[in-house]
Amino acid sequence: MIRAILFDFGQTLVDSADGFRLAEKEAQAKIFSDLGITEWKEFISVYRKVRMEFHATSNQSRVAIWTEVYCRFSTLADTQLIEKWEHDYWEKVKAETTPFPETERVLENLDTKYQMALITNTQGQKTTYKHRISLFPQLEKFFKSIIVAGESGVPPKPDRTPFLRALKKLGVTSKETVYVGDDWRIDICGARDAAIRPIWLQHHLVPRTWPVAETSTPVITSLDPLLDLENILF
Repeated sequence: MIRAILFDFGQTLVDSADGFRLAEKEAQAKIFSDLGITEWKEFISVYRKVRMEFHATSNQSRVAIWTEVYCRFSTLADTQLIEKWEHDYWEKVKAETTPFPETERVLENLDTKYQMALITNTQGQKTTYKHRISLFPQLEKFFKSIIVAGESGVPPKPDRTPFLRALKKLGVTSKETVYVGDDWRIDICGARDAAIRPIWLQHHLVPRTWPVAETSTPVITSLDPLLDLENILF
């Protein structure tokens, strides 16, 4: 019997796709201009390669990524400048982030049946920043526990530690729990490594090329099917 549901945050409960896209474009333009180079194709190729390398290790720090981009072009980054750019980046993401249309309604219904927790990776910001979930008190109130993995000694997903910590905080076992997330490596594989049954959300409102994976993991295209959880799992 399922007693608890764990959720990812970005692109699972809220749609930040446009915010990230705009913030990335603005950051790329600033760095390209500051480097004083002329070959955009070379720059963007290096930028994307560095970003992929950092994401593969679950390091989402924009300051770290951008500092490495400067390094690849044999240039020392101005730390104060890129920290300001990072602040601007997250302000853009926040301004363009909205809950999916069904999120609050689905969580409200699930709250009558299940315990719920949130597990989200830190985005590498300074600890003085609050996680974006705090901007949505109408969603935050439904979670008995919120774990920001990558902070306070908790390794980021896909490490199994944050998943196990959520189980402990809710007082449930992995067999009594499902996890809902959008990222194949970080969310789905991470949950499976913690022996938690994952549900892969590929939200129909997110313009994205989803990775192809042969898996028996249930796939949903909105949060609504969670209202009939037993039908998804069995």
